[in-house]
Amino acid sequence: MPEEEKIIKDFEQLTGLLKKKGICKRTVVVWPEENHTQEAILQAEHEGFISAILVCSERTKKIFADREGLQAVTAENPEEASRIAVKIIREQKADIIMKGFVNTDVLLRAILDKEHGILPKGAVLTHITVSKIPEYPKLLFFTDAAVIPYPTEEQRKAQIKYVTDFCHAFNIDCPKISLIHCSEKVDIKHFPYTESYNRIKKEAESGLFGKCIVDGPLDLKTSCSTEAMKIKKLCSPINGEADALIFPDIEAGNLFYKTITLFSHAETAAVLQGTLAPVVLSSRGDTIKSKFYSLALASLISK
Repeated sequence: MPEEEKIIKDFEQLTGLLKKKGICKRTVVVWPEENHTQEAILQAEHEGFISAILVCSERTKKIFADREGLQAVTAENPEEASRIAVKIIREQKADIIMKGFVNTDVLLRAILDKEHGILPKGAVLTHITVSKIPEYPKLLFFTDAAVIPYPTEEQRKAQIKYVTDFCHAFNIDCPKISLIHCSEKVDIKHFPYTESYNRIKKEAESGLFGKCIVDGPLDLKTSCSTEAMKIKKLCSPINGEADALIFPDIEAGNLFYKTITLFSHAETAAVLQGTLAPVVLSSRGDTIKSKFYSLALASLISK
């Protein structure tokens, strides 16, 4: 198999593929007023897969004045910076938007503005994370840890479609996608959302989401452990080898995200999907590495 068609199993392979393909995406950065964001931008520019447009304070513009090829636009505050960055995306002058030292609600307000925002009518905005957990043999995708509190059936279908497309971009030909629940049984009385799982599985079989395998409800262990599946004597095409997890709500997704990063020291990258361009929505407290990998992820999936 040619190098560019091999399954990407870690973030180093991801950045290597970007280099090999010569991918370089114009990235507008909203209010990069702290070191982690600045370092991630500089590292990504050094690796060659982004060219940055900073929407920043006058002070930050002066700091980067000598950086060749790096553009800077000044703003008075995070609110103005968010509006300017969104306008740059709408005018197709950038391919990616990255959150800097700005509250998420401030940036989302500009993104979701009905007149001037970048979420097309009818599109589902959701958050997708790619993680490399030390004990898991491949990358694990999951949604949603940050945006949709309780996904409707239609929103869940959109999440599956986005995740399938992500996996294909990582050269996973037929991703195994698990619909997560606390057990392996549909429980309409206590967990009404599980009622839709059988319908979603049938739609996956019909090809609605593209080439993928969708099964559930499955708990986390049976989704990611062949041994756990054997112990429970379950039969599932996921076979304990999930490529992606669709969590039932934001609480489950966010707890999983925080748990794997704190206790397992997982490396992560995350973006918003549904918008006209990928949005790197890293937390202000995220590491330089996480922000750097998120830029790499956005660069790969950007049209």
